[in-house]
Amino acid sequence: MSSVLVILETRSGELRPACLETVGAARTIADAKGCNVVALATETANIDAAVVGGAGADQLMIATADAHSADAAATTIARVAKEVGADVVLLSATVRGRDITPRVAALLDTGFAADCTAVDSNTMIFTRPICGGKAFNNVKVNGDVVVASLRPNFFASAGRDHTAEISEVASETALAQVVEVAAQSGGRPDVAESTIVVSGGRGMASPDNWNLIEAIADAIPGAGLGASRAVVDAGWRPHSEQVGQTGKTVSPELYIAIGISGAIQHLAGMRSSKVIVAINKDPDAPIFKHATYGIVGDVFEVLPELAAELAK
Repeated sequence: MSSVLVILETRSGELRPACLETVGAARTIADAKGCNVVALATETANIDAAVVGGAGADQLMIATADAHSADAAATTIARVAKEVGADVVLLSATVRGRDITPRVAALLDTGFAADCTAVDSNTMIFTRPICGGKAFNNVKVNGDVVVASLRPNFFASAGRDHTAEISEVASETALAQVVEVAAQSGGRPDVAESTIVVSGGRGMASPDNWNLIEAIADAIPGAGLGASRAVVDAGWRPHSEQVGQTGKTVSPELYIAIGISGAIQHLAGMRSSKVIVAINKDPDAPIFKHATYGIVGDVFEVLPELAAELAK
């Protein structure tokens, strides 16, 4: 019997939220195919089988590796895919997922569809944005096994009441492995996985004014911080917060663009946001053409009032 294998991504021993969406997509495909969903964590982690089962998995496998290794993860995934008879392998299109996906496809002698935002579970045709989100490409993998990575915030977990059957699997030997992750402090969610993103641009005038943006994010639980390329290049904010063609692609429920003009490079990373709120003193700023709501005004006057209202 065939199955859908979905890869769980962990960080510091904990499950990353984006992979539960991928499990949900796997469940939809498995229901159409009439098969099971097998979730695989490629390193030891503290994973609740009820959470993974509720997202859509029937089985949960946890590998014995103590640390992440891209090459070991890929070979472990390829081996398990053969063992469980998987004809579909899904990963999350995170930084780590983008590293592993082509490795897995090569080991399984097949192609892959990367950074997909939709999939037809009956035809197995994947949709992925191209040309900075201005066009979409339909992709069908010609191979015995379909491998694809799914962009966060475009899919949903199954939301069912089920506990996955848990088991342990051996990890393949690593040629190289991650020995340390220097994570940024602050406790905010990764901007690529946040359902709400508050971003700032050169309109903030100085990094000393970034506390105004942080006040907005602090008033909205779970909000992530983003920044334009100009801000990052100027050294105001870390590259991990950069949104755009050369940064991270985000698809939150709400994107608040503050002092951002809306250059095409920035739009490429956030145009798929469900709701876009733009705040800019220039009424002709390109960002307003893509905004759901717009506020024309001085950010130094608007932000304190907005923060005060959100704090109520």
